[in-house]
Amino acid sequence: MVIAPSNYRDEELEIPKEIFEKAGFDVRIASKGVVKADGILGGTTDVDLDIEDVIAYNYDAVVFIGGSGASEYFNNNDALRIAEDASNSGIVLGAICIAPSILANAGLLNGKKATAFPSEKDNLAKKGAHYTGDLVTVDGKIVTAKGPEAAEEFGEKIIRLLR
Repeated sequence: MVIAPSNYRDEELEIPKEIFEKAGFDVRIASKGVVKADGILGGTTDVDLDIEDVIAYNYDAVVFIGGSGASEYFNNNDALRIAEDASNSGIVLGAICIAPSILANAGLLNGKKATAFPSEKDNLAKKGAHYTGDLVTVDGKIVTAKGPEAAEEFGEKIIRLLR
């Protein structure tokens, strides 16, 4: 799971993470330049590795978490590389809230159905995505979600694809 060093959306991390762990998956947290990341709602999370060290094909899934801090990754070379490598490896790729713009900017949503926080609708469309506006949208092995209210369904859809 990739989170911003600050201002990630707490429940978008915590709810899916709990779902993944209950399903028996080991969850690693990646971020940029920190050992502890700060959530927008005041939570903190230990970071396991820096995004520059993430090798996507070593994982079953890569999940980008939203919150205003995720905009730091919109054009970040490491974040875009992680997304591209995950897609090229055929693993499950998830993004919630504003984070689907990372996938769009990596060229991964062209011709795909996707959703995101409404502020990202135009960017997704400009990059060739078919914006659904749904809480959660699955297209192949890509799962996108609108925001914190979608966190549980987002986590469950990713688990379904992993099984």
